[in-house]
Amino acid sequence: PYKLSHQLLCITSINFQRQALMGFVELMLQPKKSDIKVIKVNCKQSRIHRVCVNKVEASFQYQDPSLDLAQRDPKSRNVEFLSSCHLTAVESVDPDTGYHGEITIRIPSEVLKTVKDQKPLCVSMDFTLENPKGGIHFVVPDSEGTLKERAAHLFTYGLENCARLWFPCVDTYSEPCTWKLEFTVEESMTAVSCGDLVETVFTPDRKRKTFHYVLSIPTAAPNIVLAVGPFEILVDPNMHEVTHFCLPQMMPLLEHTTATCHKVFEFFEEVLSFRFPYSCYKQVFVDEAYQDSLPYASVGLFSVNLLFSKIVLDQTPITRKHMARALSEQFFGCFMARETWNDYWVPVGIAGYLYGLWLRSTFGNSEYRDWITSETHQLCQYETTVGPVVLHHASKDSFLSRHFPHQHPHTVSPTYYKMMRCKSHLVMRQIENRIGPQLLLQAFNKLLSLANTSAQQKVISSTWSTMLLSTAGFLKSTYTVSGKDISNLIDQWVHKGGVVRFSSNFVFNRKRNTVELDIKTDLVGKGTQKYVGPLTVRVQELDGSFNHTVQIEENTTKHDLPCHSKSRRNKRKKIPLLNGEEVDMDLSFMDPDSPVLWLRIDPDINILRMVNFEQPDYMWQYQLRYERDVIGQGEAIKALENFPTPATRNALTDIIENELYYYKVRMQACKSLAYIANAMVNTWTGPPAMLNLFTRFFCCDTSPPIVRMNNFSNFQQYFLQKQIPVAMSLLRNSHAICPKEILHYLFGLIKFNDNSKNKYSDNYYRAALVDALSNTVTPAVILQSDQKVNADSMPMDIHTIVDEVTRFLNLEKHLPSYRYTITISCLRSIRNLQRNGHLPCDIALFKSYAAPGFFRDVRLAAIGCLVDLVKANKSIEEFHWLLDLARDDQVAEIKFGIISALVKNPPFQKGDKSVLNNAEIVEKLWSYINHETFYDPRLRCEAIDLYFKLFGKSRPQCL
Repeated sequence: PYKLSHQLLCITSINFQRQALMGFVELMLQPKKSDIKVIKVNCKQSRIHRVCVNKVEASFQYQDPSLDLAQRDPKSRNVEFLSSCHLTAVESVDPDTGYHGEITIRIPSEVLKTVKDQKPLCVSMDFTLENPKGGIHFVVPDSEGTLKERAAHLFTYGLENCARLWFPCVDTYSEPCTWKLEFTVEESMTAVSCGDLVETVFTPDRKRKTFHYVLSIPTAAPNIVLAVGPFEILVDPNMHEVTHFCLPQMMPLLEHTTATCHKVFEFFEEVLSFRFPYSCYKQVFVDEAYQDSLPYASVGLFSVNLLFSKIVLDQTPITRKHMARALSEQFFGCFMARETWNDYWVPVGIAGYLYGLWLRSTFGNSEYRDWITSETHQLCQYETTVGPVVLHHASKDSFLSRHFPHQHPHTVSPTYYKMMRCKSHLVMRQIENRIGPQLLLQAFNKLLSLANTSAQQKVISSTWSTMLLSTAGFLKSTYTVSGKDISNLIDQWVHKGGVVRFSSNFVFNRKRNTVELDIKTDLVGKGTQKYVGPLTVRVQELDGSFNHTVQIEENTTKHDLPCHSKSRRNKRKKIPLLNGEEVDMDLSFMDPDSPVLWLRIDPDINILRMVNFEQPDYMWQYQLRYERDVIGQGEAIKALENFPTPATRNALTDIIENELYYYKVRMQACKSLAYIANAMVNTWTGPPAMLNLFTRFFCCDTSPPIVRMNNFSNFQQYFLQKQIPVAMSLLRNSHAICPKEILHYLFGLIKFNDNSKNKYSDNYYRAALVDALSNTVTPAVILQSDQKVNADSMPMDIHTIVDEVTRFLNLEKHLPSYRYTITISCLRSIRNLQRNGHLPCDIALFKSYAAPGFFRDVRLAAIGCLVDLVKANKSIEEFHWLLDLARDDQVAEIKFGIISALVKNPPFQKGDKSVLNNAEIVEKLWSYINHETFYDPRLRCEAIDLYFKLFGKSRPQCL
């Protein structure tokens, strides 16, 4: 009934000690109907003190149905009922589903004439927020000194539309407006928010100052952010419109971490042929962040844990990827937001697709293809085990028999949400395959240009709606630039869920010189769909690599693929590969009558699919050695695990030795070689797998060999140096025990590890050595069931492992490594020693590391160990302790981490007869979901996932 044109948000005071803030908002509304009697606004947690409409005080009502979901039937305990209540609760206050909001304001009679004339309304609201549970987080370290010395700071956060948790607004992406933002903070603090900082004004007593921001690009409330703290400020030396903020004493890390930021800007601007949409960009690094990165209009909010120094290797690509992804979402997600939840896949798909282009240009084609492979694999695993992922629902009620409603971002399972993000960019890549990369980028440019034009309109106008991305608008844009109708592709992958499962094999027909290929589509099981359309089959023959396109129409199809080469038994000639390279091959392993070296189905992953393909082992070996694409190499390594033969052993060893192969392929080959060696344990000859390799790569020519001083300047070799000991530790002899030779070799690596001349830190390498020690542990031989675990009965080797792990753990207390990687490996090793019966189950150790005060990653690792202990020991007391921590902890990520760890490793499952499966746990979890998690939809939905895992959809049997 009205359109939002402008909003003022003014925070007049912030109190860190009481964790409170005070402020007011003004919303400028343009009525579209003349009979409006009430105005609806979103707001949670705040106390509203006064509401005025056009300066006349108005009465209002406040109702938040999310505070208690199942109030209709307090005795019910089943997930289906809970889910329908959950959906009703969020939809009844969602502006997108109708004229809704938590606050209903009655328009005073004096103002009704203004409404009748359809003149603008100004709604002002005074509010305070005390001890907020979510949406805004105060970090006040418990130490001595002033707020500045303690680095006290605050920031706002949320998943999708959660702005209502910290200020009254119209909390939807479909109502963008211009903003004026004013924040009054202590003199030592800086307030960072969206838009341009116009001025900073001191209060008369000079104890506080007010930051005035103006955001002239229409933006939705969920894209507004605030961070306040004693930040150190770095103006990017390469791009002055970019500013980085960090907490005190972190400036050297900030300078190093953000050094390449300007290149990401240049890349996106060039690829889109479009300038960055905002006049400035700010990156803020905060402690206890909700997640590692969150994009807002002209601001990227990051976790302080992403900062790293120049001696740290492993963190570099991770942080750079987070910053690039947040930047791609500035264009699509912040500047152009989604129109409805159904259109979420468009901005997130485009941002993910652009991120992929950046990944390819920065880290190379192999890294990009490896990412596409792993994303496709994750999606297929999810859809075929949990159920289909549908990006755009045609009807409201297609519930798809899930335990959660998909109709709203606040009701979907966090894993499903993650899979939606994953599927969106993979579908965007399919669209690229259909219309071509240049035309797709042109379509993006067209969307941005139209949005930019309408953003310049100063008067409130219907043209602002072109700043919203919808499925229909996106399709129109792609059709305009390409002339191609992609609606069938959208129907198959966006409106429908499921992936395709192919199984295939072939025989060579010598008489006709053809490959007779059988392809079956498996439609049994969850999350699969029927595929009709083209499929690429690539055949590598003696005379080159040839692509064939076959048409899939039935569930089972047969295809004859003509071969272009004749078999040659005697002729020696170089064999051309797909990339134009010509190589000599030893052809003695192949079928003398066939010219086919290997065959691949859908080699570029143009379809969201799983392929189970059968070909002889020698073909997989040729494919591994001579295929120049990482996807094909990975497929071959996986397939060769089914062929434990000397030829497979040689092929894998050759890959590990060859520096021309992509490092992740070599690492995968290490793991597979350990698997093969274990399968060949009775026929294996020579020293254990990879021992000689490691010695040759990394040891001195002494006898016995001693590991050389660390030098990580060759990154490929560094990752291999970390991987080989971990892979070797998985080897087992015929008694299913790790060979002593390997164990003593690992002890030697630890003893002689010397990092004194290395310019990089070896913390990740040492953590990998601890992981390797842990992997060598096998179950203890227990003679009688009541036998106590003690140091005297412990085998000598286990004793040495325990000593090493303890030494590492104690050393970490005095000389902590970056991100405490070694502590984390030690905790997991101790849990593994307990699990295998070598150490008594010491719960107190993990509890102490899980308590507040430790670094986030350490706490999460300890929590993971505790969850495993609860499952193994059926420990009811510890289960309660974990659930209490998930309720009371101050850090959102820790709460989520606890519930998430329980979902991944549930202490029991539906129907299990377990002491943990009792009415008390049901009540506790039910109450947690209903009353304790209203402030964080991600946490609430994860808790519903846990409840479903433990008790199923219907009423728990223990009741």
